[in-house]
Amino acid sequence: MDNKQEKYDRAYLKMAHTWGQLSYCERKKVGALIVKDRMIISDGYNGTPSGFENVCEDEDHYTKWYVLHAEANAILKVAASTQSCQGATLYITLSPCKECSKLIHQSGIKRVVYAKAYKDLSGVEFLKRADVEVSSLPLSFSS
Repeated sequence: MDNKQEKYDRAYLKMAHTWGQLSYCERKKVGALIVKDRMIISDGYNGTPSGFENVCEDEDHYTKWYVLHAEANAILKVAASTQSCQGATLYITLSPCKECSKLIHQSGIKRVVYAKAYKDLSGVEFLKRADVEVSSLPLSFSS
């Protein structure tokens, strides 16, 4: 990867991290940005659907089943706009799960850059199999 692209990747990942801090989830705060032609076309963070209480975990501290993942929220925003994800890059602070990987592939996103690996990497493997370029770039706030 060339140095200029890596600088952009790091900057967008840091922005995704900042965006993720808006999440009301306590266990994990995940942020996502969708970038196309060096323009941010969408953003998202994990949380409950519109109109629901902003509490992501139940009384046993498990994530509620209906919490939307950051990348799903970002893709849904694009779907409701005049933009398209075709050929875009998704920057996300946590690698995608298998369910979100299907959405990423179907939306036309061609590149995924994530900061931290999720416990189950089958979503990443699916994306690679679908010819989506996937790379891990650990976040560092000193550079």
